[in-house]
Amino acid sequence: MESVRRTTTTITVVRGLVLAGAVGIGLLPTMSAAKPFNACRVSTKAAYDSCTAAARSEKALTVGKCANLADAAAMRACRDQAEADAKDARQSCAEQRKFRMDTCSRFGPAPYSPAIDPANFVTTVDNPYYPLPVGTTWVYEGNTAAGLEHNEVTVTHNTRLILGVTCVEVLDTVAVNGELSERTLDWFAQDKDGNVWYFGENSEELAGGLVVDLGGSFTAGVDGAQPGIIMKAHPAIGDFYRQEFLLNEAEDLAEVVSLSESVNVPAGSFDHCLETKETEAIDPSALENKFYAAGVGNVLTNDLVTGETLPLIAIKTE
Repeated sequence: MESVRRTTTTITVVRGLVLAGAVGIGLLPTMSAAKPFNACRVSTKAAYDSCTAAARSEKALTVGKCANLADAAAMRACRDQAEADAKDARQSCAEQRKFRMDTCSRFGPAPYSPAIDPANFVTTVDNPYYPLPVGTTWVYEGNTAAGLEHNEVTVTHNTRLILGVTCVEVLDTVAVNGELSERTLDWFAQDKDGNVWYFGENSEELAGGLVVDLGGSFTAGVDGAQPGIIMKAHPAIGDFYRQEFLLNEAEDLAEVVSLSESVNVPAGSFDHCLETKETEAIDPSALENKFYAAGVGNVLTNDLVTGETLPLIAIKTE
């Protein structure tokens, strides 16, 4: 019996040594730490997957329409155009993905979910670079490829409650050659530190007096939309921030690039202006410089793609 016990002990030791050796040389599976969750990258991938799926869907539907063309040449041309459009759409999806990934490297992995406490907001928007006194209208005018653009931004007497915060309502209208082309209601509120938050917009694109698109509309707290900051309390060069956030619908971004610009526009001459660079994830090719004068607000917008400018020509008060 003793010899059997010794043999059993020897076998147990040998098995232990084999097991230890296997673990040491990596023959057995080992547990590894999970990668930290990166909300920005997950959102980026989801938006890309949605974008490419939409491109495939649109192509499939168009091909179906092409099939009902009686003329064979017209059918082939229709299918060729569908393929070309799908290729362009996929390219746009790739450009959006790259842009979002670049912004992720600056924003970091945390979810974008600003804490909004209604008790932390005040009833007056008086940030020096973004004042919104009730009854004031800023008038902008400039030549564009489509014609003369006339833009009026009016702080109305209306307010709207969003996420428990009372927001100032601003009416923004754009007319081209005298015909109304855009009508937007924007909602802003200022926190106790002086940051001006953008809580949403109802944006209408018009043609022939009819609404043809509501793209860009969002309301914070609805369908995953989050408010952003339109103007910081103490802007500094290099500040990079979201002005709004509704994935694949409202993703404007801004960066402060200067605090010492001089601007001459029909409404006057302004020194020590704040300059921002603004773009959007949905159309990364869009790029604007905006200039803000203390005590006035936005005095000039430069479209860096088209070269068009929209200067302030007048300020009206009730």
